[in-house]
Amino acid sequence: MKKILIYNSGGGLGDSIQLFALILSLKNHFKTSEFFYLGAHENHFKGKLKEFNIDIKTLDLGLKYFGFRWWHLLVAKKRFIDQNFGTIDLIVDLQSKLRNTLILKRIPANNFYSSTYQFKFCSKKSDYISKENISDMTIYNLEKFLKINIKKINYTLSNLNEKYIIEAKRLLPENNYIGFSVTQGNEYRKKSWQLNKFIELAKKIQSKNKRPVFFIEKSNNEMINKIKSEIKEALFPEHDSNLSSPALVTALATRLEKAISIDNGVMHMISLASVPMIVLFGPTNSKKFAPNQKNIKILDSKEMYGVKDVSKIKLDDVLNCL
Repeated sequence: MKKILIYNSGGGLGDSIQLFALILSLKNHFKTSEFFYLGAHENHFKGKLKEFNIDIKTLDLGLKYFGFRWWHLLVAKKRFIDQNFGTIDLIVDLQSKLRNTLILKRIPANNFYSSTYQFKFCSKKSDYISKENISDMTIYNLEKFLKINIKKINYTLSNLNEKYIIEAKRLLPENNYIGFSVTQGNEYRKKSWQLNKFIELAKKIQSKNKRPVFFIEKSNNEMINKIKSEIKEALFPEHDSNLSSPALVTALATRLEKAISIDNGVMHMISLASVPMIVLFGPTNSKKFAPNQKNIKILDSKEMYGVKDVSKIKLDDVLNCL
């Protein structure tokens, strides 16, 4: 395998972080191969997530939202050939939309793996399985596909630049912090828990000599001001650093005793530190999108109350998990 192409249609930082284990595992097995990323959106591994040091090159065909436009069927192959890219030995399709897969298959490759339409587009037939976790499923199925054994390699903090660990210790020097991630990035699905519940939760935690630490972008002024007015001891460590980035969030998470989050990108950043977490889910699939770690407690409104409304989760539900 000289060249391996990974295609992902998800655009969020969390979508990319969920692929860390898969990419590291494949790179560990195919040590001399070149790895390329083709996305419907930007390559976060070269952008906002570059400090995590996941080394994967970008294949840019000049087609915005690649796979999401039917007319890409007409030009994808030519765009690829015009780049004189050479032969791709393996394409790994990490999404299951029929349109996207049909377009992706226009790119010439020796081997093609995809879970779309119950794995019907795979260039090799086998007894593939469907799993919720994308990395676990793909590693397992590629073992069948290629008739090999792939050792799973999880992300470790040794990949992170030491400057972030040092900065995190400066910002959070004690050992009594509880982290809160309360904002969602994409607004098309309502994943947020009520802010007043988070504030009440932080107050109760504070009464037990714990310091609430909030991960909120500076642009959310109204929310930040409300939290500060209600919780005088609340900390916003990212706002006090020139290194503010997803990598700093992960480093700061190593300083936490526990974290409480909704389903968002910060949840995945915190999970890389393997800190105990409580995560609140509503409309999204907790089995698919929750971090794949042992010390995590999932509160899913669908399972608890039969509704996709995360706001139905009660304050006591969270307190009982602490």
